[in-house]
Amino acid sequence: MPVPWRARLMRVATYVLIHGAGGASWYWHLVAPRLTSLGHEVVAVDLPCDDDGAGLAEYADCVVEAAGPGRGVIVVAQSLGGFTAPLVCDRLDVSLIVLVAAMVPRAGESPGEWWTNTGHTFPDPFDPAEVFAHDLPEELAEELATHVRRQSDTPFEKPWPLDAWPDVPTRFLLCRDDRFFPADFQRRVVRQRLGITPDEMDGGHLPALARPTELAHRLEAYRIDVAGADG
Repeated sequence: MPVPWRARLMRVATYVLIHGAGGASWYWHLVAPRLTSLGHEVVAVDLPCDDDGAGLAEYADCVVEAAGPGRGVIVVAQSLGGFTAPLVCDRLDVSLIVLVAAMVPRAGESPGEWWTNTGHTFPDPFDPAEVFAHDLPEELAEELATHVRRQSDTPFEKPWPLDAWPDVPTRFLLCRDDRFFPADFQRRVVRQRLGITPDEMDGGHLPALARPTELAHRLEAYRIDVAGADG
């Protein structure tokens, strides 16, 4: 018996996954198969983060090219990816943005200005292993170190070009044990900049590695919730 169109909508999506600063598509390698096993298409993007000629515009171009012509795209962005995700919404058929432990930009603000404007303070002392990998298994933390790339300063220099956040359903998922963007900090920034209350899960700044099953379940719950609201 053919599957009704609404049931197909509830089952199939195109997830476009955007990593953070100095990262790679490898960051999503534990989440992606959990989504594809449900029948979804998954595109994990490799941004040109080590290219000094690439800024936010080029990052958006990279996402659009990787995503292709899919409909009902769900854009999931981690950390610095929060500056790129909204830039693709007028070029792709985006049905949902999910920000995960992400930066939330403001009109006219560069990523370099974001830190001071939000009142962010860096952990002191700053030990990347303790800040980013504290809740990862030892073997995975060691593997992570081999996938860290140099992050160019270029995308931090120019203002975020949008006048406002796009008119697309948006969810924010913060991590209660995040040592880079602490939970209280994120609750305040998300409320001020998006006007929503973030959802919360346990874990640190890299939930796609530390808690991939839970993260995949959260993404699916958001997808189903938005699909239900639309239909």
